[in-house]
Amino acid sequence: MLQQTTVGTVIPYFVRFIEAYPCVTDLAAACDSDILGLWAGLGYYTRARNLVATARLIARRGCFPQSMSELMELPGVGLYTAAAIAAIAFGVPVVPVDGNVERVAARIYAIENRLPTAKPAIAAAASQLSAQPAAARHPGDFAQALFDLGATICTPRNPSCPVCPWSRSCSAFALGIADQLPKKAAKRSREVRYGTAYLLLDPLGRIGLRRRPPTGLLGGMFELPGSEWTPATPIDEPPVRANWQQAGTIVHAFTHFELRLTVNAAPVGALPDHLTAAPTNVPLPTVMKKAVRLGLAALEGAAN
Repeated sequence: MLQQTTVGTVIPYFVRFIEAYPCVTDLAAACDSDILGLWAGLGYYTRARNLVATARLIARRGCFPQSMSELMELPGVGLYTAAAIAAIAFGVPVVPVDGNVERVAARIYAIENRLPTAKPAIAAAASQLSAQPAAARHPGDFAQALFDLGATICTPRNPSCPVCPWSRSCSAFALGIADQLPKKAAKRSREVRYGTAYLLLDPLGRIGLRRRPPTGLLGGMFELPGSEWTPATPIDEPPVRANWQQAGTIVHAFTHFELRLTVNAAPVGALPDHLTAAPTNVPLPTVMKKAVRLGLAALEGAAN
């Protein structure tokens, strides 16, 4: 859950998730839609699908893999996650390289190439940290100490170099460039995409939703019916004939693009059969929560 998401956001989701699925076999037996519902709002839904796929593999296997090679065969488990599990859970002497460790290594070895070009050199430098005696004796503690060092002392801005236990052997500190590393690539402008969404509200206070394809962006999640999200303003037809009113436009930032979604809303006598009737508080991805709120506000304003 913490991949691409902050701790403050994750905590309530984590608590609810662990209460619902306290062990791997519980998660393996769960319904995909229930899992995605608990995940709704966290974004990056591929993580949830990979998590349950991994749980099912482990349940069939009967035990958790422990080697780096076996861990990396699990859905969604890459080099960093495999190294973190191996070091912390099983005492394998490897260094997991997250953003914090990447920053520590770039500064200790004064790697001045820009990201992402510098990533291979930084990864190689980070692996050298495993030569520290503590890394061999207590791989899990050493890995978590590195995470904490980067999070609390070797911070992205204004690093606390005078109190850092590695300041004497830090090349960037010696050169006076610690706060400049690692050097980031120049930011590229984010692509803008446009779309239209339609909120239908029936007399029972239910809205009409459809399920997105199982893979891809927001895969398997519910959404309001609407157009594709395209670089140009789409031309599309409403799902039914109704007294449509334009509620407004929401702006939502995804990782690689910004979405500007025009929301239309209408009351209907009955929802069409091809849509799923759902309460307005049904778990939805954040972008759809915004669209539903805007559409409902418009209908409430029109009624008053």
